[in-house]
Amino acid sequence: MGVEQLLLVGLVMALGLVGVLVPGVPGRWLVWAAMLWWALHELSALAWTLLVAATALLLVDQVVVWLLPSRRIRGTGISPRVAACAGLGAVAGFIVLPVAGAIPGFIGGIYATERHRLGGHGPAMASTRAVMRGAGTSLLVELFACLLVVGAWLGAVIWG
Repeated sequence: MGVEQLLLVGLVMALGLVGVLVPGVPGRWLVWAAMLWWALHELSALAWTLLVAATALLLVDQVVVWLLPSRRIRGTGISPRVAACAGLGAVAGFIVLPVAGAIPGFIGGIYATERHRLGGHGPAMASTRAVMRGAGTSLLVELFACLLVVGAWLGAVIWG
């Protein structure tokens, strides 16, 4: 697989990560489709193993998201800015502290946005809890699974 195709697969995965944060966009399936595309062109044992693992992880993720309370984004006050900051925080946390850093990064992104908007610690904490109860948990679960798939793919491309 050439550099151009690898960049295109990476771009589709990045769009999938953004799609997780945008209601109505099938972010997890964009990530999976990019992984499938890569595996079909790579044709190695590592590629097929990652595709099977990604498929299993994203299917389990789908079930977990269904079992969580429904995503009520409109009623919780989640603005596109909050979702974007939460997503950026999760990605930054995932990079700084691989895998586990996505969770505090996601919550920290929500808190920082709400602290800036509301001006104090108490109201920001209350708003962060409300966002996480309303839709943040399902968003975090879906984003975390997609970050794991993208991270595994990136590791395979760099070190595999």
